[in-house]
Formats: sequence, structure tokens, C-alpha cells
Amino acid sequence: MRETGAASAPKPRLLDRVRDAVRARHYSRRTEEAYVAWIRRYIFFHGKRHPAEMGAPEVTRFLSALAVEGRVAASTQNQALSALLFLYRDVLDATLPWLDDVVRAKRPQHLPVVLTLDVEADVQCATVCHG
Repeated sequence: MRETGAASAPKPRLLDRVRDAVRARHYSRRTEEAYVAWIRRYIFFHGKRHPAEMGAPEVTRFLSALAVEGRVAASTQNQALSALLFLYRDVLDATLPWLDDVVRAKRPQHLPVVLTLDVEADVQCATVCHG
């Protein structure tokens, strides 16, 4: 008969560890779902490699693919980045300097359309159009 104890207990799976870490920090349920989904997508994007085996090039490649191929909004790309930063910092306890160098996506700046009143054209239209 084999004795079951703490020594033989299997190590929690990575995504379960992510869920536990999110819950320990009292993040919302939606944040937990989003982070787990992004981390899963990141792992599948890289052929099911464990994130501990990957680093800055893989994170950058994933985020670039989201932007270029997936054409996601900057806020979506930043959410994915936040999930990956959480994974590496809070779950894997990685103290890697490249985490600080990953750049967040910026929303494209939309300039407002300013309509100007062309008084002379307005006067001409008033006499010709409504004549």
C-alpha cells in the first residue's frame, strides 16, 4: 500500500496556479477569466511550450502577432501584456529585467474634425439656395 502525503501530491498545473494567484490578490472574476485566456493563448501560440522556457522574444512575438495579424486594439494588446506580466512576476516569480522593457501599445491619436463656418459661402447659399 502506498502512502499518500504532501510529498507525493502533484504540483498544481500552471493555469490553476494563475487562478490561485489572481484570487489571492482579490482580482475580479472577469480579470481572472481574461488572464487565464490570454496565458492559454500565449502558450498555444508557442506550440504549448511552458512559459518558464520562454522570455522576451516570445512575449514580443506574441504581442506583435496580436497587433499585426490579429489587428487587435491597443487596449486588447495591453490586456494581454498585463496577463503575461502577471504570469511572469506573480506566478513564476521571474525577476527578469526584460519585463520592465516591454512597451505597452499606444492608442492611435484621433484628431477631432473641426468644422469652420464659411460666412461668405453661407450668405451665397442663403440667397441662391433659398432664394
